[in-house]
Amino acid sequence: MRAFFAGHDVEVVDYDLGFGRRRAVPDLRIIVVGPGPRSSTWAYVTAGCWSAVNQDGHGIEFVMTSKQRESAVVDLIAMVAYYHAAHHLDHWHTMPIGGPWLPGSACDHLLVSLPYLHGPDLEACELPAGHARLLWLLPITAAEKAFRQQHDTEALEQRFDDAGIDPTDPLRASVV
Repeated sequence: MRAFFAGHDVEVVDYDLGFGRRRAVPDLRIIVVGPGPRSSTWAYVTAGCWSAVNQDGHGIEFVMTSKQRESAVVDLIAMVAYYHAAHHLDHWHTMPIGGPWLPGSACDHLLVSLPYLHGPDLEACELPAGHARLLWLLPITAAEKAFRQQHDTEALEQRFDDAGIDPTDPLRASVV
């Protein structure tokens, strides 16, 4: 992953989930990647999900993106790491987040998707004892989640493409 974001400022944040939760993902860190040659947005990547929840050396880490550096995104992605430890999120799962992902946003759910904003080179991360698949946490609205349940994820993703959404814009309109 460091090679992928070469030329970007990278900060590693040790994240303590707090008493009673830290055992779920004891080595959790959030990697905060600033804008640079690969992307003009901020990226937040979990590190530690893999070691807490892997099967036979295969596990998942998560990436989120935003236009600006946002401490709320660090907290949100840490919450996802904790949830993942108990519920094993995977590609195309959704989860409610209990409120807007950023102030003023109608997006109050996350869709676990492929890291489209960064391309397929970010998806596979080789590790000494296996590999991690990096999946993107895309903020979506409750209406978009309901549409996905009635139709399917590909139909929702087609709506995103047709509308040309900016997935880093917390004020984007719902596509349904």
